[in-house]
Amino acid sequence: MAVISPVPYRGAPSPSYRHGYEEGYRQGLASGLQSYGRIFEGTSIIIPTYNQLHFLKKCLKSIEKYTDLPYEIIVVDNGSQDGTAAYLESLGGRVRFRVLPANLGFSSAVNTGLMMAKGQYIVLLNNDTLVTERWLRNMLMCLESHPSIGMVGPVTNYISGEQRIRVPYRRVEDMPAFARRHNITNPGLWRDTLWLRGYCMLFRRELFEELGYFDEGYELGNFEDNDYNIRVRLAGRRLVIAGDTFIHHFGSVTVRSMAGTLRRTNVQNEAYYLAKWGHADSWVGPVGAQVASLAGAVRPGLALYPEMVVVKGLGDAIYWIEGGQRHPVIGAVSVPVVPVTQVDLRRWPAGEPVPAGTVERRWRGLDDPSGWSASLAVLPDGTAYHVEAGVVRRIVSRVALESWRLHLKPPRAVTPEELKQRPEGLPIIPLPIIRQAL
Repeated sequence: MAVISPVPYRGAPSPSYRHGYEEGYRQGLASGLQSYGRIFEGTSIIIPTYNQLHFLKKCLKSIEKYTDLPYEIIVVDNGSQDGTAAYLESLGGRVRFRVLPANLGFSSAVNTGLMMAKGQYIVLLNNDTLVTERWLRNMLMCLESHPSIGMVGPVTNYISGEQRIRVPYRRVEDMPAFARRHNITNPGLWRDTLWLRGYCMLFRRELFEELGYFDEGYELGNFEDNDYNIRVRLAGRRLVIAGDTFIHHFGSVTVRSMAGTLRRTNVQNEAYYLAKWGHADSWVGPVGAQVASLAGAVRPGLALYPEMVVVKGLGDAIYWIEGGQRHPVIGAVSVPVVPVTQVDLRRWPAGEPVPAGTVERRWRGLDDPSGWSASLAVLPDGTAYHVEAGVVRRIVSRVALESWRLHLKPPRAVTPEELKQRPEGLPIIPLPIIRQAL
């Protein structure tokens, strides 16, 4: 939380004025600190933006006009050069905002907004959209219709995939009348999907606390929404299109303004996505169903993370992960330490402290009761499995292997026949790359 120093009085204030001013500032700061982190029963609408101020103004105006439920607006500006920062400042507190020093990309802007959000629900909304009558009410009804639903998106006029519909209007001025007729609540128009596009996505705060932040390994934009879709499905949650909710999308406005740069980064993002998830369609569904079947026995956000690793958040303390808990480590260790966000760290409940010597032995698999002397089993084809108390867990990709520093564990070459003799647990997925201090 940024602390802003009080603005000095311009003139010659009396001692009583100065005392009152400073006391008011002190009380306001204390009140803000006390309420920091307090959640309100409403929706945080997070809007990443980069230039295109005229579209942002239209978007904000549509939210103000058509949103009749409690909400807050959070705009995260990626270092725009078109006066966006000055405009946000001029709104006088009607929106909360953060101006980043440069264009850090869509994921970084979203993550900044997620860190700031105080709502019970969260909407990620593109700056080149116009919301419409009943948009939020309908989407919330869809989301809350069943606890298995993880994320909801509307339909629109301009997008790829299942969320695009035909519209009768040619002028945007005629759009609200069409949307009013379309946005009549109708659960019959809600349908499951495998992919929701990132122009507008609604989810509960609890989902964010289970899955964590967006992956900032995707440069500028593209594939980060696909990535989050996979993580929602792996948590055993459904993705649903609210077909009774239409919003207007001008479409790829920021993308077109950065076309040359994005063409280059899109190739990199696709390569990173494939390296991270491989052929996800062949295994994400079954694993997500398995995680869903364990509801109550294990937290979805931890089910696909490894144990027998050392992690740390923003502070200096390090923790040993075992038995679904984070155990403070007493003493220094020489084994690799995996940095995680505060959201990830809080997901593990606190356990009893453990000595550094115990951590050293167990990280290397020397105390493994199964009798296997190594904690990393590798098949002839290179597929790696993490050994945790005799249970083997497939590591889904090289990215996952390295993100948890598991490639630094002592390996053991095994045959498929040897591996089949061990019980197999859930696979291990990668940590998202986070470049900010979150």
